[in-house]
Amino acid sequence: MKAYVCDDFGPLEQHAPGELPAPEPGEGQVRVRVAAAGVNFYDTLIVQGKYQVRPVRPFAPGGEIAGVVDAVGPGVTHLRVGQRVMAFTSYGGYAELTLSRASMTWPLPDAVGFESAAAGVVTYGTAWFALQDLARLAPGETVLVLGAAGGVGLAAVQIAKRAGARVIAAAGSPERLALCREAGADDTIDYVAEDLKDAVKAATGGRGADVVVDVVGGDFTEKALRATAWRGRLLVIGFAAGQIPKLPANLLLLKGCHASGVFWDEFLRREPEAARAHMAAIAAAWADGSLTPPISARYPLERAGEALDALAQRRASGKLIIQPAP
Repeated sequence: MKAYVCDDFGPLEQHAPGELPAPEPGEGQVRVRVAAAGVNFYDTLIVQGKYQVRPVRPFAPGGEIAGVVDAVGPGVTHLRVGQRVMAFTSYGGYAELTLSRASMTWPLPDAVGFESAAAGVVTYGTAWFALQDLARLAPGETVLVLGAAGGVGLAAVQIAKRAGARVIAAAGSPERLALCREAGADDTIDYVAEDLKDAVKAATGGRGADVVVDVVGGDFTEKALRATAWRGRLLVIGFAAGQIPKLPANLLLLKGCHASGVFWDEFLRREPEAARAHMAAIAAAWADGSLTPPISARYPLERAGEALDALAQRRASGKLIIQPAP
């Protein structure tokens, strides 16, 4: 089968289109003919050997896909050949066929296109878990989203607005902030041109944000924590800035707030039934139009390297999609 192949861990330019053997589903697995695969930041890390998961080489990156079940392994009873699905695969999605655990493969309503689903499995799954499950977001609360123009960021903006929250979107350019406003953000902060803490305090009349969604890390995390309200919740999702922050514990004490790690991958493994309920709710919201995954560009399989580079260099806003087949 055609695939975008990582023969060994290394820089992005090292990897290229090629072929891999078609995989056979084992116990508890399904094989999916991939219609669309989402591009995520961890895809850029996994091919360099910098992610928690280090697959046996050669392999194809790509952790979220949508398509049609092509074959079913032993022990799988709730999925069937020919069924439209979306799945989290960790890797393998930049290929014509891929394997997925049945527990991480979910039915896709007919009203939701493959590209929309592939654009939202990880981003909306992560943001939903963070805001609805861990933070218990309530209507009327204020949510600050760092890196709001990225995939998880835009999903968080939409989910928070749908839940009745006020959303402050923080990003690094006027163009990115315009995208956030299109997604429903009430206020925006250019955290390159403005001091993040001061801007959040000004936007909230000195009160601060009830919830912070942080996919950026670096120096911005502490600034955001200092801008939280009493009983605030800091949701740590990623470190796109490249630095893992060290939080002053006294800030958690003084603000009566808490920080939560949002490890969505592990949530799927440990709480599959809860994850299934999350994904069903997200799919229903896509189907009724109350959530809409934003797709900014589509790439054929042979140009997957361009998509990874665009994401790694932070030139992409919204979601990038790989199309393994025409």
